[in-house]
Amino acid sequence: MKHQLNIIIGSTRPGRSGPVFAEWLEGFAREHGKFEPVLTDIASFNLPVLDEPHHPKLGNYQNDHTKAWSKAIDAADAFVFVAPEYNYFVAPAIVNAIDYLAREWKYKPAAILSYGGVSGGLRAAQALKPLLTAVGVMPISEGVSLPLYQKLLESDGSFQASEQVQGGTRTMLDELLRWCEALKPMRAA
Repeated sequence: MKHQLNIIIGSTRPGRSGPVFAEWLEGFAREHGKFEPVLTDIASFNLPVLDEPHHPKLGNYQNDHTKAWSKAIDAADAFVFVAPEYNYFVAPAIVNAIDYLAREWKYKPAAILSYGGVSGGLRAAQALKPLLTAVGVMPISEGVSLPLYQKLLESDGSFQASEQVQGGTRTMLDELLRWCEALKPMRAA
């Protein structure tokens, strides 16, 4: 049985490029063959700034959007965050989405495919890791960064990954699988 890999699209703003990279990653992960990839677009959950009256660790969710988000994250065995860099930091939608939940994140590994300007979103990726750790996610060191991402998009808006990006993504998925297997007993407890 394949592990479910939620590919989380972290940007919610109009005109975003995250879905293009996430869709490419979904196809690549499917071809990789070790995961069942699921596109998970934060924008589709319409999460306002955290509006639950109870602490997430209680799991006493009152809002339908939180219940739907909880179900989507709980079903995953691993994550790849497709994360843009905004102002040298991770997108606020990602921070908000993570803050909504607690137990659903525990003992699952995550990788980051970041994109941005000259840094390729690496500052956002580094800022995201301590937050993931705080909710019990194991962020792995292998990731993929896409510098000057606008230049990587074709005229029709699609993304054709270079051999280097494909190789890095394969390495990231292989390592994510190792962590997924290693953490599986902790998730079952």
